[in-house]
Parts: sequence; structure tokens; C-alpha cells
Amino acid sequence: MALLRERAPTGRAALPGPLPGLALAAAAVAAAWAVHLLLPGVPLLTTALVLGIAAAHLPRLGPVVRGRARPGLTFAGRRLMRVGIVLLGLALGLDDVLGLGWATALTVPAVVGATLLGTWWLGRRLGLPGDQPLLVAVGYAICGASAVGAVAEARESEERDAAAAVALVTLCGTLAVLVLPLLQGPLGLGDAAFGRWVGASVHDVGQVVAAARTAGPEALGEAVMVKLMRVALLAPVVAAVALSVRRRLRHPAAAVAPGAAGGGARRPPLVPLFVLGFLAAVALRSTGLLPGAVLGGAHAVRELLLAAALFALGSAVRLPSLVRGGGRVALLGLAAWGVVAGASYGGVLLAGG
Repeated sequence: MALLRERAPTGRAALPGPLPGLALAAAAVAAAWAVHLLLPGVPLLTTALVLGIAAAHLPRLGPVVRGRARPGLTFAGRRLMRVGIVLLGLALGLDDVLGLGWATALTVPAVVGATLLGTWWLGRRLGLPGDQPLLVAVGYAICGASAVGAVAEARESEERDAAAAVALVTLCGTLAVLVLPLLQGPLGLGDAAFGRWVGASVHDVGQVVAAARTAGPEALGEAVMVKLMRVALLAPVVAAVALSVRRRLRHPAAAVAPGAAGGGARRPPLVPLFVLGFLAAVALRSTGLLPGAVLGGAHAVRELLLAAALFALGSAVRLPSLVRGGGRVALLGLAAWGVVAGASYGGVLLAGG
């Protein structure tokens, strides 16, 4: 009996449940929201990510993040990210995409493909570990941290790989907000063309808005529409990743792969459920039946959920490990930034920018 009494507290400490982590994520989102209200130019999602990284390295809070809060933070980084991605589909209507014209509609997938393949290839050549090359590539090519979370979920990537990719993509996207407006004049881009360039090259939706609105409402409208076209490509990319995982698991060697202990690894669905939800949300938005108040509410909820998920992913970042591979990571970030900016600029010119 004495032995049982000694073990019980240990068991409870080992399995604290999700509440401590979810409470911590909620407090961080409230703090990030306050910062955004005081400084509207600072994106909510970027602030949440930075708070997560900071929390993981504070002397007193770091052990909590790695211990009692970890189950809830893992839940937020995965489950809440899924719901946020589904709600992201309500921002995209098919009529908006068709309104951009065929030239732009053809250019955007080409830019996404070039960025995705080029960044993934370079990451592999630089020797980045695990799924980091793929996750960084989809983050740059499609929609930043949301794309990283979606592909990491479909591929069942290590949390540290997703966290490192989110940190790099968010950092470079934030730098793009500062740098791209300075290049509009030297590159000879009108407001509409500049908006399309921003929409095709900046990673996160909030960062696109922050960069494009410096050139006025016309640039902002074009940027958001092009960006949402990139978001629409999230579904086929995630489906392709899930299909590649299923094919890999058909081979006998996959039975002894990491995470497939003893053989009989679980095959992911061909199209993850949250991707189907994303497509359903796009279809629902395209009907025009949803009033503006509902879409506005969905936007607010989406931002809060994604902020909680990004705080959770940020809390998994370990700066010492990033510093050890810092040269390669920085090189990949800068090179991928050049790829997406250059390909997007060429696409804007070809499309009549």
C-alpha cells in the first residue's frame, strides 16, 4: 500500500492532461492580441510565435512548457491548427479567384511549384535534418505557418522539425514586410502589380496585408486575392504528401521506420479530414449564403486558434539546436526568399504587371 501511495503522485505528474498547456496558450493569445491592438502593424500570429519561443527559454516558465504544459501545447499545435486551417477556407471564394484573370490564375501555381521544389531541393542539399526541407518549402510556397502545420500533420513530422520550420518561415516573412515596400519604386511596379507580387511572395496572410497596404487599397485587394489562390493550393499539396506517405508504408522497409514500431504502421488518410473541411469551407463561402457577420466572426476565431497553435509550435523551438545548424538554416531561408521573390516578380511581369 505504501508503494502504491508513492507511485500515485508520480503518475499524476507524468500525465497532467491538456488543461495547463491550453491555459498557458490562452494567456499567450490574450497577450499577443493586446500587443496587436496597441501596435496594429505587428501581426497577431507573429507575436504569438515569438511569445512561444520566449516562453520555452525563460528560466521559470521553460520547465513548465517542457513538462506540465506539454500535453496541452501539443494538442493546440495539432488540433487547434487543424480547425484554424478549416476556417481559413471561408476566406476564399471561387468567384474571387476567377476575377483575377487567367494569366494570374496560371502564374500562381507555377510560382508555387518552383518555390516548393527549389526550396525542398536546396534544403536536402544543405543537409537539414528530418522533414525540415519539406516543411520550410511548403511554408514559403503556400501560406507560412499554416501550411507547415498542415503538412507536418499529414506527414506526422517531429514537433521540433515543424517548430524550426515555423520559426524560419515566420522570421523571413516578417523581414519581407519591411523590405518589399522599399523595392516597389526601384522595380517599377504599379500599385496593382506590387500587390500581386506581395501576394505571390509573402508567406502568411497577415504579413501580406501588412506589406501590401503600404501601397494603398488597390494593392491590398490584389495581394489578398493572389494570396488566397496560394492558400487554395494547400489542399492538393497536403493530399500529395499524404499519398506519398501511404506509398512509402506499402514497402516492407516502412514497417521498421521510426514511429512504426513492430510493423503495421498506421496509414494516413489519402486526404486528411481537415483538408476536406477546408475544401468544404471554400465551397460554402463560394455559395454567397454566409452573411458578413458570420465571415467576420469566423475570421476572428481562426486568428485566435492559429495564434494558440503558433504559440504552441514556438514553445517547441530550441534556439541552441537552431544555432548549431544556423548557417545552413539561414542560407536556406535567404535562398528560398530569393527564389519566391524572383519567381513571383517574373510571374507578375509575364501576367502583364
